[in-house]
Amino acid sequence: MTHRFKAVIFDFGGVFTTSPVENFAAFEKEHGLPDRFIGGVIKSRLHDGAFARFERAELTPDEFDRLFAEETRAAGFEISGRDFARLLDVAPKPEMTAALRAVKAAGFKTGCITNNFPSIESDGSPRLEARKAELAAIYAAFDSVIESSKAGVRKPEPRIYEMMLERLALPASACIFLDDLGVNLKPARDMGMTTIKVPFGDVGPAIGELSRLLGLDFA
Repeated sequence: MTHRFKAVIFDFGGVFTTSPVENFAAFEKEHGLPDRFIGGVIKSRLHDGAFARFERAELTPDEFDRLFAEETRAAGFEISGRDFARLLDVAPKPEMTAALRAVKAAGFKTGCITNNFPSIESDGSPRLEARKAELAAIYAAFDSVIESSKAGVRKPEPRIYEMMLERLALPASACIFLDDLGVNLKPARDMGMTTIKVPFGDVGPAIGELSRLLGLDFA
């Protein structure tokens, strides 16, 4: 392969699935909350709040349930951690999974850096169990996956990107990174990666940009 890019690194939620942010917006509308209320609570303590600490597995589920309730209550409307976790139910985006398969078939290395929780309660329904299996199959397709809840570090902390580069044995300049959040793209860009922002609700433009950069036809 003579192309200057050797690997594509993907975020997971909001890239291979619908974004939880869409669920947040629906919840806020239903309860008469200001737009981006939930996101505002999270961003107000981006690195040391309950959300960030749970993504690094520094809290138990019970601790997260209580602390997230405290933080949202202080902001004006209480949402328990368990109620928040229910808003994280997402649906796969098959067009991005197809793009991943095409990238792998062309010989590029693939990685996934995802911020996630150590555990999310499931009601055990066949629908949710089938979805979990579908998402697990996507994870299994990557050459390397780094989950914040297992690594103890999360985006946008630079170390998690460095870990992926070490696993892929590549310099940043040889990698493309896709994420739906600009705050997570910035550290990758600062390191020298080429970045692609995945718009909420429509992965088409991002797939088109990836196709152009790699010189591949995803059609």
